[in-house]
This record gives sequence, C-alpha cells and structure tokens, in this order.
Amino acid sequence: MTPCLELLQCPPLAAVRGLARHGLAHLGVAEGGVMDAYALQQANALLGNEAGAAALELVSGPLRLRLHGLAELRVMQVGALFEMRIDGQLQPPHLVRRLREGQELQVQGPLQGQYGLLCVQGGLTPRLLGAPELGAHERLPVRAGVAALRQRGLRSPNAQPPLALLPGPEYERLDEASRAALWQAEWRVAPNSSRMGLRLQGPALRGALPELLSHAVQPGLVQLPPDGQPIVLAAGAAATGGYSRIGQVAAVDLWKLAHLRAGSPLRFAPLDLDSARELALQRQQGLAWLRKKLGCTST
Repeated sequence: MTPCLELLQCPPLAAVRGLARHGLAHLGVAEGGVMDAYALQQANALLGNEAGAAALELVSGPLRLRLHGLAELRVMQVGALFEMRIDGQLQPPHLVRRLREGQELQVQGPLQGQYGLLCVQGGLTPRLLGAPELGAHERLPVRAGVAALRQRGLRSPNAQPPLALLPGPEYERLDEASRAALWQAEWRVAPNSSRMGLRLQGPALRGALPELLSHAVQPGLVQLPPDGQPIVLAAGAAATGGYSRIGQVAAVDLWKLAHLRAGSPLRFAPLDLDSARELALQRQQGLAWLRKKLGCTST
C-alpha cells in the first residue's frame, strides 16, 4: 500500500495548507496559507521538513487518522492547543511524536486558541485548485524522512495581545477621539469572525473617511467599515477590498491571529515602519538559525 494517513473522521473546515503565496495578487490570487505561519515553520524545522511544507490546519475536532504503509511517521501538533492521543494515549503538547503503522491518531479541541496545525514528517501535498477542505475516508500521501527523531518541542507561545500596528493610509482621517480609542480600547473578537478576518467589537471609530475605489489588501490590514467596528484581515482574506485602511498589523505578529477566538480581548500597540522591518529581519534570522542548529539541509 502507498504510504498514507487515512482520514477516519474529519472535522469541518480541516484543510491542507502551507505558507502564503506571494507575487500573484495582480492576478487576483490572494495570499492564503495557514493562520499561524510561525508555528508551521518552527515545526517543519523540528521535523526536518522544508520550511514551507504543508500541514493539516484544524479549527475543531474530532480528527481521527490511521497510518498505513509506513513503519512509523513523526507528527507534531502546534499552533492553537489541541488534545492529541495515539491509540488513546494522551500525548504532551508541542512535541514531536512517533505514529507507528496501524496506530490511530486522535485530535480534539481546541483547548486554547482557534487555529491549530498537525504537521507530519515530509509534509503533506496542498491542493492547488478546488476546495482545500477535506472529508472522511480520504487518504493523505506521506513519505518516509531521513532525519533522526529530535526529542525537542516548542514552548507554548505568548499569543497575548497587544498586536503591533502601523498606522494605515486613512489613519489620519479618523477624528481625534477615534485615533485615541484605537490604541486605548480593549477590543473583543466578534463571533462572526473567520479566516477571512477578525471582526472587532468596541467603540465605533469615526472620521472624515473618503469613499475608496477597490484596492489591494493583505493579511493584517485593519479595515474600517461604515459601522465603525474594525476588521483585521487574516490569512483567508481576498486580494482586494474597499474599506478605509486605518492600520496594518506587523508581519511578526500575524501568527497571533490564529490564537484569538470569539470573545478574546485584543489591544493594539503603535509601531513604526523601521522597527517593523527590523523585527521581521530578526524573525527570519531566528528561523534560519533554528534550521541550521537542527541540521536542516532543505530550505
């Protein structure tokens, strides 16, 4: 049998996703990708995978998988915290584990956060066309790896806000009270949030905001619709939008959006462009150091 993970039970919205697609927005193709790219890249380093190897993104459980055609496969659950069991045995979070042929992997949750990832040795194959969501009884191809098992894991990340925010093109068009409220208010994530964007609940922001033609948007952009309640675009955002752009979440903090669920509190902290670039460079250097330290040969 071809090595695979058989989906015995698959929760709604489970999908195979990798890192964002860049350079295609002019064709109307959105970036997409996982909600927590930082966790994906760290887990891939620990599993000996390419940095952008795709994983199974989960919003809920239960998920049940069985390994076929391979003596063993390394797996790791990262991002939002889910409960993971192998043949009923509870596994410690954020650690590389061995799944042996015929064993069943069960995932339930989330216990904390919203969007989790199940990463596997060798990575999964993302779907380039059609709906990325999966259904029960599908088989996900897997392959054996060559790197030795690393008895290491990830520390639970500090996903607490504030989110570092750069002022957007229409920020100065907000009135003085609204500019102050953007930074001072404790916002709450609304129940109708999704992968496309987190809708926030708080004081209504107002100002002399212009009507805009459709324009390019990207994950992390903070839009202001007519009701004055901000929307933080997330990984599933479209390539274009039309609302006023009052801010942009710094790239280094985009992963935090995966850990915010309905009702979660959220605050913004101001950041300038030079500082945002420096933090992004430090993040890239840190991931490169991790891969080098772990002996990852693929990029």
